[in-house]
Amino acid sequence: MSEKTEAPGLGRLGVWTLVITSVAGFMASLDNLVVTTALPSIREDLGGGLSDLEWTVSAYTLAFAVLLMFGAALGDRFGRRRIFLIGLTLFTVGSAAAALSPGIGALIAARAVQGAGAAVSMPLTLTLLTNAVPAAKRGLAFGIWAGVNGLAIATGPLVGGMLTEHFSWQWIFWVNVPVGLVLVPLSAVKLRESRGASPALDVAGTLLVSLGLFGVILGLIRGNPDGWTSPLVLLSLVAGALLLAAFVLFEQRWAKHPMLPMRLFRSRAFSAVNASGLLMFLGMFGSIFLISQHLQTVGGYSPQEAGIRMLPWTGMPLFVAPIAGILADRFGGRPIVVAGLLLQGLGLALYAAINGASTGYDYASEIPAVVICGIGMSLYFAPTAALIMDSVAPEEQGIASGANNALREVGGALGVAVLSAVFSAQGGYTSEQSFIDGLVPALYVGAGVVVLGALCAMLLPGKVKAAASAVPAGENTADTKAEADAKPERAEQTGTAKTAKAGEPADAGAADRPVPAEAAHG
Repeated sequence: MSEKTEAPGLGRLGVWTLVITSVAGFMASLDNLVVTTALPSIREDLGGGLSDLEWTVSAYTLAFAVLLMFGAALGDRFGRRRIFLIGLTLFTVGSAAAALSPGIGALIAARAVQGAGAAVSMPLTLTLLTNAVPAAKRGLAFGIWAGVNGLAIATGPLVGGMLTEHFSWQWIFWVNVPVGLVLVPLSAVKLRESRGASPALDVAGTLLVSLGLFGVILGLIRGNPDGWTSPLVLLSLVAGALLLAAFVLFEQRWAKHPMLPMRLFRSRAFSAVNASGLLMFLGMFGSIFLISQHLQTVGGYSPQEAGIRMLPWTGMPLFVAPIAGILADRFGGRPIVVAGLLLQGLGLALYAAINGASTGYDYASEIPAVVICGIGMSLYFAPTAALIMDSVAPEEQGIASGANNALREVGGALGVAVLSAVFSAQGGYTSEQSFIDGLVPALYVGAGVVVLGALCAMLLPGKVKAAASAVPAGENTADTKAEADAKPERAEQTGTAKTAKAGEPADAGAADRPVPAEAAHG
């Protein structure tokens, strides 16, 4: 491609937004799992029983999953940069409170504050990034963003183990504070404000979906420790399911300004990418939960040593995800996502087969499976954000991101619960062989679920178009992402006359200018 026809770079605004949103996403994702390896030290310092320790993990997960869609709705209504700043501040304050906690109850409360701050800010990272990066470069930007976030999710136990082993458990929270103190003023100066098109909050819908997710996630979290037939678990699951059903009905029939328009699910792209994401997180999170224990229980490694041996998996997104983003820009997201899910399933099945046939522990034999899992995870993460953003109208991208993140959190919680139940039914912790007896069938279940996600991803259209709606100023009205990839010369020619004014929000003034779907193809 000649220099004249090359797509524009990220630009200064795009680079700053990518750096800020990636670091903020890394912090929020890291704290999902960073506390797990510090639990013995926390119990030694603060006391508390097993249930209290479980809540130090669950409080964050619960607040994070429940408030994701609410955070996106607030950003669309009151300004995405403004709400993003509030979420970052809340997360930083919660981190400091957790480090200073005098008792286990205070720590649990601080973890809930952390989760709320992360939930408010996380779904807005994608909308802020989408509005700041040219359409032709979003695959690359989303690939970097996804690689950083995927790395944080997978290395949480390693980071927690290292900080606890070499410093103290408080440092897993203190490390967030200086980062937050830098990001908040930097975000206020470098990010550009934008809003969604909805003029009012959907209060009833927000309450229904938040309480419904609270019930479902609470039931999934407490299912294994309390028993699946316990009154709390049954009541939580049933009440949560009923509230979510009421939410769907309300959004379809009575909501004047729905926070999650049900018509979005009529889009094959939106439905397929969300279904595949839920199944991917179900299989992946449940498997990582068990494999990290396998390395310690059967392999005999410390938490830090186990984390290091997971690096061929967990470190892979840092290298592969940006490349996958570039490939998605060139060939479209569907083949990259499908390939990633199939490789993830293959890696999990191979890990199970190796340990099922082994007569003794051998880490070297597991490395190929771990590497395949890492490549698969990287290929999946990179194009997913772009597929979500491109499957809806610009003014609905915030809530679409929140919905996708909420569904993935549900998948992660369900994965830990389901695969742990399979593990418990077939094996246990009484011996190394007993652990392997439970691990192998659980990983096969996880692999099957991920492959089912690949089948869902195959339903993605070859060229994803946003719903007929507003096109943000600063983007070519004839420039769908797929068209820009296929015809860069044409995109260059038509895009020069439609550059947003300096300082103008990316979707400001565009919400009332619908673009027919056929216009996207000239």
